[in-house]
Amino acid sequence: MPRDGHDISRRQISDNALKVLYRLHKAGYQAYLVGGGVRDLLLGQQPKDFDVVTDAKPEDIKKLFRNSRLVGRRFRLAHIMFGREIIEVATFRGHHTESDDKISKTNASGRLLRDNVYGSIDEDAQRRDFTVNALYYSIGDYSIRSYGGGIQDLRARTLRLIGDPETRYREDPVRMLRAVRFATKLGMEIESHTAAPIKQLAPLLKDIPAARMYEEVLKLFFAGKAVQNFRMLREYQLFAPLFPLVEAQLKEDPHGPAMRLLAEVMQNTDARIAEDKAVTPTFFYAAILWYPLQARAQDIALESGLSPYDAFFAAMGDVFEQQCQTISIPRRFSVPARDIWQMQQRFERSKNGRAFKLLEHPKFRAAYDLLLLRAIAEGGNTAKLAEWWQQFVETDDDARKQLLQNGANNSRSGGQRNRNAQQRRRRPPRRNNGERKPQSNGAGE
Repeated sequence: MPRDGHDISRRQISDNALKVLYRLHKAGYQAYLVGGGVRDLLLGQQPKDFDVVTDAKPEDIKKLFRNSRLVGRRFRLAHIMFGREIIEVATFRGHHTESDDKISKTNASGRLLRDNVYGSIDEDAQRRDFTVNALYYSIGDYSIRSYGGGIQDLRARTLRLIGDPETRYREDPVRMLRAVRFATKLGMEIESHTAAPIKQLAPLLKDIPAARMYEEVLKLFFAGKAVQNFRMLREYQLFAPLFPLVEAQLKEDPHGPAMRLLAEVMQNTDARIAEDKAVTPTFFYAAILWYPLQARAQDIALESGLSPYDAFFAAMGDVFEQQCQTISIPRRFSVPARDIWQMQQRFERSKNGRAFKLLEHPKFRAAYDLLLLRAIAEGGNTAKLAEWWQQFVETDDDARKQLLQNGANNSRSGGQRNRNAQQRRRRPPRRNNGERKPQSNGAGE
């Protein structure tokens, strides 16, 4: 597609990406803007980042750019750093042969473990995942090269894998997650042959390193499409390999509190992103793992005889340990998530003078937000507790003191009623003294 056949202008491309493209081109190498950056520009969207592909080898790129570093073992890439912006530069990928063992390797299920076979732009395009990502913008003549019908699929809003879907998913099972993410992000339908093998191959995600899955989950649930991605992940049975503990809860009670809380969390996350508010993995994981935590605490209490309080604390470590087998959650998020969990118990015990101290806790707001979402999911006593705290949070100090005083009076009154009832139960029965003995009421009394 020549320059006059598309609307992409260099003014829309990052200055730093243009610097990389021009320097490669002037050094005699082919240089293309590739993939999502080209795709989004054609769709009238502003890309979040720009990737470059070239026939220069990683070592050649390193020599051209002093501000670069080579990264990755599976795919050797160059990251060229301009302050906080990083331009990723890859060398054209080629096809594998049996003699490529030193630079290319797959495991028994077909997943690529190492892939540093270099080739031409045509070979590189065949190695891309989806046709809408096999788009190349040339800095030489400003034309666009489209492979596999990428331009047509983009116009038709169709997401189609390049090559045999099962083979491509086995090479990299994360492509199944990318299919879901691109479908929701771009408003596309997953083409039937591309969708067909996903449910069968979903368990292959268990073999993906947990650290890589952490990054993929961020892209799925922190980009404003959490609700849609959650629904589609479950439709294609891709949610269970990511969150096996959560999926077990959903299977046990498909319409219960766990599902209602998940729905609220996803909607809440999307709403905050739409309003340009901060979202954090700390709250996300604390919320979606809340019911697995409750289930594990009950199991520990039954198995070990620990008190519910001690079982709860023991369960926190177990739940995160199991979750981190599939998604590596950094300690900077898992540790404060435990604070949010602990505060759920403190809410019940702090409806007194300790409420002011709890209000000052660094994680109070996040824990309070979780309590409000739990109230929606559970109702009952949790809703009453959330209502009390909502009154306490949304009023001034004088009204808070009155609220605490009312609670203390109710507590004392309730305590006196309980003591009077106990005294009545302990009081010996009156003697009849000749009075007529009461008749039985038929209830065995």
